[in-house]
Amino acid sequence: MSNQNQSSARGGKGRLLLWVVLALTVALLSFVTYTAVRTNPLYSDRDTYGISKYKFIEECRDRLQDPAELQLSAGPGQEIPLLDAVRQSGQVRTGENVVVETQAEPRDIVSGVQAVGGGQLGLIAPVVIAIEGEDRQSRRPLGQATMQCSYDKSKPANERLNVVLGIGG
Repeated sequence: MSNQNQSSARGGKGRLLLWVVLALTVALLSFVTYTAVRTNPLYSDRDTYGISKYKFIEECRDRLQDPAELQLSAGPGQEIPLLDAVRQSGQVRTGENVVVETQAEPRDIVSGVQAVGGGQLGLIAPVVIAIEGEDRQSRRPLGQATMQCSYDKSKPANERLNVVLGIGG
């Protein structure tokens, strides 16, 4: 009988030690997670801006995928559709497409997102406008521009994101 009491006493100490190690592990993981979230470069206050920094960057990039929706700034208050400007230059042949790609490094894009007055977000990044051949393999650059992307949560949902290309990026 004394043999059972000794093993129970040792088992109780082992269980207590196991619970202490488990509690310390949970506390350490909680601290690491909290620190990682707070130092995340994509973290932003969604309530302040109406959109997370990550979602904002993704929506700006998505807009570049549809050149038909992009506007080209030709001066103060003068915006023309990008495709019209490229077609008028005579650079696009039948079967070719206009492509707009950012040349900025991901870290530069993330650090380039800035709060603009009134809870708005803004991003300025260099882009290249190119003509993609019919085979979708060949590209010839037309020029550089600057993408100016902004998000204004005070506007109606379909007008909150605005992307304009500025000449001479």
